[in-house]
Amino acid sequence: MMRTHATLAASIAIMTGGLAAPVGAQTKPAMEKCYGVSLAGKNDCAAGPGTSCAGTSKVDYQGNAWKLVKAGTCTSIKTPKGNGSLTPKKA
Repeated sequence: MMRTHATLAASIAIMTGGLAAPVGAQTKPAMEKCYGVSLAGKNDCAAGPGTSCAGTSKVDYQGNAWKLVKAGTCTSIKTPKGNGSLTPKKA
């Protein structure tokens, strides 16, 4: 009978072990800078000469303005000016 109780206790401990992890412990996906995909005023930061940081791009799909996107997705983002780029584009 003691052995059954111990086995049951061990099973419960294993099943509830995942519940002990903090709620915020989920990992965030890797992100990368994607140039030429943001709309005017919607870039994340550093859009080159004449701009200082987030929200300062002057035109849609500005080649030197970037947005953070999920890693591995940038070059598949299509815009009227082509695809996103991992490096700044000429205007």
